[in-house]
Amino acid sequence: MKTDASLLPSAGGPAPLAGEGKYLTFALGEEEYGVGILKVREIIGMMPIRPIPQTPEFIKGVLNLRGKVIPVIDLRVRFCLEAKPYDERTCIIVVEARGGPGHRAMGVVVDSVNEVTNIRQEQVEPTPSFGVSLDTAYILGIAKSGDAVRILLDIDQVLGADELAQLGQAA
Repeated sequence: MKTDASLLPSAGGPAPLAGEGKYLTFALGEEEYGVGILKVREIIGMMPIRPIPQTPEFIKGVLNLRGKVIPVIDLRVRFCLEAKPYDERTCIIVVEARGGPGHRAMGVVVDSVNEVTNIRQEQVEPTPSFGVSLDTAYILGIAKSGDAVRILLDIDQVLGADELAQLGQAA
């Protein structure tokens, strides 16, 4: 008897659909964002960041995290939002981002961290089209829950190839 392989379950179970899964949600200003929980290593409070000369403004510098030097970006500055002084809720999300050969740890400064939430596929809408001049490759989709809207980020796409190279040189 011949079996169609496409009808058999895969060894790891069904693959999650784009946008579906657990997300760490955080705020930048009045907007709420989410990043896939599997990309998050840890969340730390603000700590001294050593600036690196001749890097873009959104690259804040590097920090020493338990003996490992990691580059840090300010997501508010990266997204061209109005600057805001850091406060007691400001924190750094340490993520594992794909860039160059392999993966690398990167710190991402955000205004505050909210919660880990499970987002179902039916809650996610595709990224709206903003025209050809605006690159939205870093947005996985828009999640809706009641009146709340969360922008789901692909942390691997937040920085372009040139910016990732600069970040690699900073660390």
